[in-house]
Amino acid sequence: MDQRKAKWADIPAGLQDPLSYAISARDQSTIAMVEEAVRHKQVMLAFQPVVPAGQTERVAFYEGLIRILDDTGRIIPAKEFIGAIETTETGRIIDCLSLEKGLRTLSMHSSLRLSINMSARSIGYGRWMRTLKRGLDADPTVGERLILEITESSAMLVPDLVTGFMADLSARGISFALDDFGAGFTSFRYLKDFYFDILKIDGQFIRGIANDANNQVLTTALATIARQFDMFTVAESVERADDAAYLTAIGIDCLQGYYYGAPSVKPIWLTPEPRLASA
Repeated sequence: MDQRKAKWADIPAGLQDPLSYAISARDQSTIAMVEEAVRHKQVMLAFQPVVPAGQTERVAFYEGLIRILDDTGRIIPAKEFIGAIETTETGRIIDCLSLEKGLRTLSMHSSLRLSINMSARSIGYGRWMRTLKRGLDADPTVGERLILEITESSAMLVPDLVTGFMADLSARGISFALDDFGAGFTSFRYLKDFYFDILKIDGQFIRGIANDANNQVLTTALATIARQFDMFTVAESVERADDAAYLTAIGIDCLQGYYYGAPSVKPIWLTPEPRLASA
């Protein structure tokens, strides 16, 4: 786009087209919204159950999913902002707050097992490591009940750093989950060297699997890889009974999704009320 057209479109010089400008403007607005939420401590966790396949009346563990409140009081899920802040300082702070809240929850509920999301970019972030150390030192039982979920895409950015980090923390009893498996480009050369205990199969392969031959083949292959490396499998985004039945039949270990419960900022173990607030 030439400068004359950019001027009439109100697009700053240096941005090539309206779409690039719109994406950049949207990301800046999102980052500002998250920064404002952090500044005013409007950050919380929503908890979603992960249930054993075939024994879905009980919960294996909960995943703590970060949420923020916007200036109107709406609860905003991570998928609406995490992409914009992932590589920024704000992204590291959000990881710190998520871990801090997760550790506090584990300390308050001694029978709870909880997974918390993190980016591999936070491994070298001093505040994140200090938060983890304080939580582990304050309550020795926390480590054995904490699962750290690292996305496949971020793990592959610094695989050697991730393997060292996991080896160190495994000694404290912490478990690790490889999140969104299948969505990225895992090098199987690294997969055998990682210390992942849990492999979470990305929801794009799970939704509608009972009637999708391609997803059936792909999910079975991913589950076979997990078993080969002695990893526990979790299917994400389970939303229908027929999908749950199929996944159970092929030997998936655990199921997670709206069919078993939406992420809730008021889980049943925090409130006696039967109706849960979802976020």
